[in-house]
Amino acid sequence: MTASESSGSVVRRILLGSQLRRLRESRGITREAAGYSIRASESKISRMELGRVSFKARDIEDLLTLYGVTDDAERESLLGLAREANVAGWWHSYGDVLPGWFQTYIGLEGAASVIRIYEVQFVHGLLQTEAYAHAVVARGMPGASEAEIDRRVALRLERQKVLVSERGPRFHAVLDEAALRRPYGDRKVMRDQLKHLIEVSEQPNVTLQVMPFSFGGHAGESGAFTMLRFPESDLSDIVYLEQLTSALYLDKREEVAHYERVMARLHQDSPGPEESRDLLRGLLQLT
Repeated sequence: MTASESSGSVVRRILLGSQLRRLRESRGITREAAGYSIRASESKISRMELGRVSFKARDIEDLLTLYGVTDDAERESLLGLAREANVAGWWHSYGDVLPGWFQTYIGLEGAASVIRIYEVQFVHGLLQTEAYAHAVVARGMPGASEAEIDRRVALRLERQKVLVSERGPRFHAVLDEAALRRPYGDRKVMRDQLKHLIEVSEQPNVTLQVMPFSFGGHAGESGAFTMLRFPESDLSDIVYLEQLTSALYLDKREEVAHYERVMARLHQDSPGPEESRDLLRGLLQLT
């Protein structure tokens, strides 16, 4: 199984969930009633519609019947989508160190055609060197064993392959200068990380901008966030907000539009890619 195939299963799960939600709402059926029809809770229907759980064929068949879907071709199309959505992703082999709420994000990240991020605390995971990633994980998990830290770092490095894959996404990152000045690891770790950022920023599918301290207050005042866009026209953009023990996935049009405006201002107000590389080179000389 390739990374794109396993990531695609997450997208299919979300696509199926959104179609089930539209069918339910078009019939005026509540989540509670839908849950009752498949011997489940309202919260399970919510998780299904958000693409957070796997699908049982029997549940899908019962829901389609409840929603009045009788056309054989339409039913088989949705049931086929459910089968494809249940394919396990490569990241499941890291289940011992991977929080359940983060698994959905990894699948979406791997399936996205455009990834846009703003980061303020540290360099984004897709741009970290192995040594820097080790320092970040060790700092964030002071009680973890060396073996667990190594597993988490390996997972992060595996994720980075998406940027150099044949059908890799366009990646646009805005890093606050604070993320570049906050030390993780020793001086060599930081120097190598800055060199890596300069090198990665020259990849054709990568755009890197630095929001300097000198600009003052800026649009990213609410903190780090990620925006994902997908090649599938039926799937809306998603805003990912990571929290300490969970994450939010926003897909409502008005919420996404708000973050779109913030991201556009960050792109506009930050120095361009070449000037940002000069800022990185300047920081490298100071490190």
